[in-house]
Amino acid sequence: MSHDQATRCAVYLRMSLDATGEERGISRQREDCEKIAKARGWTIVKEYVDNSISASDKRKDRPGYNALSSAYVAGEFTAIICWDLDRLTRQPRQMEDWIDHAEEGSLLLVTANGDADLTTDSGQTNARIRLAIAKGEMSRKSARQKRAALQRAQLGKPPKGARLTGYTTDGAVIPAEAVIVAGLFNRFLAGDSLHGLTAWLNDSGTVTRTGSPWNHSTVRTILTNPRYAGRAVYQGKVTGVAGNWNAVVGDAVFDLVQAKISDPRRRTQVGTDRKYLGSGLYLCGVCDRPLRSHSGGRYRCPEGGHVTRMLASIDRYVLDVLRARLVLPDIAGVLMMPQDDPVAQHATAEIARLRARLVTIESDYDAGLIDGYRFNVAQEKVQVELNTALAQQIRAMAGASAAATLSAPDPVAAFDAASLGEQRAVLNLFMTVRLHPAKRGVKFHEQQETVRIEWRTVSP
Repeated sequence: MSHDQATRCAVYLRMSLDATGEERGISRQREDCEKIAKARGWTIVKEYVDNSISASDKRKDRPGYNALSSAYVAGEFTAIICWDLDRLTRQPRQMEDWIDHAEEGSLLLVTANGDADLTTDSGQTNARIRLAIAKGEMSRKSARQKRAALQRAQLGKPPKGARLTGYTTDGAVIPAEAVIVAGLFNRFLAGDSLHGLTAWLNDSGTVTRTGSPWNHSTVRTILTNPRYAGRAVYQGKVTGVAGNWNAVVGDAVFDLVQAKISDPRRRTQVGTDRKYLGSGLYLCGVCDRPLRSHSGGRYRCPEGGHVTRMLASIDRYVLDVLRARLVLPDIAGVLMMPQDDPVAQHATAEIARLRARLVTIESDYDAGLIDGYRFNVAQEKVQVELNTALAQQIRAMAGASAAATLSAPDPVAAFDAASLGEQRAVLNLFMTVRLHPAKRGVKFHEQQETVRIEWRTVSP
C-alpha cells in the first residue's frame, strides 16, 4: 500500500473503565487523535470505540478492535491513529499481528507520542518494549488491587468498583432500590419463581441500576449475593467478617432463600409450571409424587400418569375450601413466631456453628494445614450437615412467607389480592392436597371426594 496526501485513516479509542459512563476519557482521546489527523492532512474514514473494555484479557471480546482489524485487512484504510499503543492492545500476540501487517503493507501507526514505525527493527523493538512495560504495570496494579480488596473485606468494608443494587458505592442504603431487593427475597421465599420475579419487575417498569430490563440471571445474582445479608465477601467467598453496612435482608431470610434456590429438586420455571396453584404442591393419590401442570390445562402425575385431572375445577374447589378456613376467627394467631420455636432456634444455632466450621476448614487449607483431599472431604461433610439444618429452618419458618396475608384485617381479601407465589405459600402452610383418579363422564361436583385435603397442624 502506498501513502499520499489523501491518506485514509481510522481512529481507535479505548478506555478500560468508564466509571461515570459519560465517556469523558474517550472524548479526550478523540480530540487528540483528530488533531493528529488534521495536522497530517489525513482523512478519517471511520472511528472504532471500545469503552470500559480491557485490552489485556484474552477472554474479553472487543467489538471495536475486531471491526478495526477486519476493516484494515479489507483495505478500507492504510493508517491507524490511537492515543497510545496500549490503547490499541496489551497482548503481545496482537502486537505481532500489527507488525506483520506493517511489514506486508507499510501500515502507518501513529499515537499522541509520535509515529510507531513497525516496518523497522528499532520500531518493532520499541513497540514490544512499551507493551512489556505496560503489561508489567498492569500486573503490579492488579496485585495492588487484589491486596486492597482483601484488606477491605477483612475490615468489613464494601468492595470498590460498580455499586450493588440497593447501595451507593460507599455502602449506604438506597431506600427505593432496597425495597425492590427485599421484595425479591420475600416473593421468592413465598413461592415466586425466577421467571415470575423477572416478569414482576419488568411489568412494573422497574429497570436495573444500569437502565436495562431484568432477566433471570440478574435476579438470581441478587438472590445469591451474601452482601445483602451484611456479609463481607472476597473473590466470591464469604469471609466470616460482618460487613459495616446495613443489611437489606436478615440472616434467616437469606439462608432460607439459599437453601431453596440451591435445592437440586427445584426447577427454574420458565414454562407452564408454577403458573398454576397446585403445580408441585398437589400430590398423586396413588404414588404420592408431586403433580405437574400439563398441556390442555391438566395436572398430571409424572410417574406413569396415575392421575390426570382438569386443573381449573380442582383449583376452584381447593380455593373455596381454603377461603373458608381463612375466615375462621383464630387465623390471626395461627402462626408461631420463628424466634419462639425451639426447632428454629436449634437450626439457627447449628447454621451459625457450621458456617464458622466451613470458614475454619478454608483457612486451614489456605494455610497448608490440610491437603486438597482432606479439604474436600471435610467441606462436603459439613455442607451436608448445613443443608440439613437449613431444611429444618425452612420447615420451622414455613409460615413466614404467609404472615402478611394471615395478619391482614381481611385475610380472604388479602389472599385474593396476593401473588400466586404467596397464595401457594398459604396453601402449603395449611393443607396437603392429594388427587385421586376420577371417573370419566362424571361431573366434578359429583366426585369431589377424589380431591382429598388433609389439614396441617400450624397452631402453636
